[in-house]
Formats: sequence, structure tokens, C-alpha cells
Amino acid sequence: MAVGTHGESFMETDPPASHPARHGGGEASDPGLDGLAHVANKIRDAVESVIEGKPSVVRLALTVLLAEGHLLIEDVPGVGKTMLAKALARSVDCSVRRVQFTPDLLPSDITGVSAYNQELREFEFKPGPVFANIVVGDEINRASPKTQSALLECMEERQVTVDGTTYTLEPPFMVISTQNPVEMEGTYPLPEAQRDRFTARISMGYPDPAAELEMLETHGETSPLDRLTPVAHAADVRGLIDVVRRQHVSAAVRQYAIELVAATRSHPDLRLGASPRATLHLVRAARAYAALDDRDYVVPDDLQDLAVPVLAHRLLPTAEAQVDRRRPEQVVADLVRRLPVPSHGK
Repeated sequence: MAVGTHGESFMETDPPASHPARHGGGEASDPGLDGLAHVANKIRDAVESVIEGKPSVVRLALTVLLAEGHLLIEDVPGVGKTMLAKALARSVDCSVRRVQFTPDLLPSDITGVSAYNQELREFEFKPGPVFANIVVGDEINRASPKTQSALLECMEERQVTVDGTTYTLEPPFMVISTQNPVEMEGTYPLPEAQRDRFTARISMGYPDPAAELEMLETHGETSPLDRLTPVAHAADVRGLIDVVRRQHVSAAVRQYAIELVAATRSHPDLRLGASPRATLHLVRAARAYAALDDRDYVVPDDLQDLAVPVLAHRLLPTAEAQVDRRRPEQVVADLVRRLPVPSHGK
């Protein structure tokens, strides 16, 4: 455990000596669909040993990881947002860095900075915490929009440009950010471009009484995070991602995804609909979702299950919809119910 700028704590596994991010675990192998289910189940079980009573939330987080996406976890304080992010990060043996976002955090505190080396008499790049396989951003909406924007390039292009030099980020690369609702004290709304780069947004919600009782027993003496050990390597995750990329998506299902996203752009309750990037993220997430179901093809049900977490956070309601308390989640759910479903999903 190390302490970085502004007091944020960084969790690291074998911090790199010469390169900002390490490969971890050798070359990616091809596990096939059966191997994917085996490794994914191990990661899921490891995370669920920490997060009680939230199987759908854990599955969605794993879906985003295998879809090469980024995850935004939004909810009120104290429901386990950071715990979920840490549990997923610790389940995979790869480089992990954590950033505590604060109002005085600077973009260079995330991307890194060029510092003058007196011995070498030249500028030397000091990589920031974004140079890791999994970056955990805690309370991202407590930083200024300028600092939040420092993540735009790395999240979309998997690279960082500092002082005119571009550095490539090693796969797998995933940003898991938590944020409190914008109504909370001391928060800034995420810029639209930032929200659009997150593949999905999930809410933890309060645990049911049985899960909360279990939490009191398991968290009483020590944190279950302390007992969590990695169950997969970075190379394993790269292999799973390769399997997900090969998932079959029929022409009918692709057209259904386009129609679903396009419907948000003309909806009377929305002043900003979903982007073409949202369509890509929806199909990529559906591939991973199908693979976790041990299927090598995507069906319309996959898109329907993922529509709200993948699309809703990108949408901006009209003033009238806000007055009527009509949320984007409700709009997407209505569109899923109304749009005709392809008859042949396979």
C-alpha cells in the first residue's frame, strides 16, 4: 500500500519498475466458452464473498469487464460502492490503482507529469495512477470538471498524452468509478462526454434484511476484502475478452439495437438521446452477457436486460420531464416494452 498525491491510497500488485503498466500473467490464451464460464464463475464467487445479496449487480460489473468497458457505480454513501469496485479489482491478479477524487485534485495527479531529473539532466515522465489495468476512482464527481476530463482520452482510446507524448495503456484496462447522487453536498455533475464513456451505470441499493444480517456477521471482526485473493490473472481476462469478441450477433439483433438507441433521440421526454457510441457499448455488453449465460450468440433479451444500465445515464430529460419526475430509466424501460422484438434473434 502506497500513498499518492492528495492522500489517495493506491492498491498495487507488483508495481512496475520500468513500464507504467505490466502485462501480468503472460500471453493471453484462448479458453473457449467453457473456459470463460469457469473463470468468470470464480471471479463472480470471489466478489460475492464480499458483496452479499447483490448477484445481479455483480454480474453486470463482470459483464462490463469482459466487454472492455468502464463502470460507473452511483448511489448514496455507505451501500458498498467502493467495496464492489475493490472486490472486483482484487479478484484479478493485475496492477490496480485507486484515486480519491477531491475538489483540489489536478489532471496531472491522474495522468502523470514530466519532471526534471537532475542526474540525467532531462525531463522524465512520472506515470500517474491511470497507468494500471484497473483504475478505481472513488467519488469521481467530487472533482472539478477539468480533472474529470483527464480521463476522457484514456477511457476511449486506451492511451494518455502528456506534453505531446502519447503512452499506450496495457490491456485489460478498466475504470471503475463511484459517485454520489448530484443532490449530495459537494458534488459536480459529470460532463456528458464523460458519462458517455462509461459502458454502464449501476446502483447498489440497500441490502435486504437477510443480507444485512449476514454482513454484520462477516464484517464484524475483519473485512472480507482482507481475505480475498486473486482468482484470475490479467492474461486470463484478455483471453475471456477475445472469446467475447467472437460472440455472434445476427443482423436482426444488430438492427434491434440500432432501433432501440435511435428511439431515444426522438423521444419527447429527452433533450439528448444516446450516441452511436452507446450502440457499440450496448452490443459489446450484450456479447459478454450472452457469454456469461454460456451462449455463443446474442438474443434480443440480452439487449433488453442491459438497455437501462447501458443507456439511461447518457440521456438528458427535458425540463417538462424533470418537473413530472419522469426519469431516463423510465423512458428506456418504456421503449423496451413498446419496440417490436425481432422474431429470429439467433
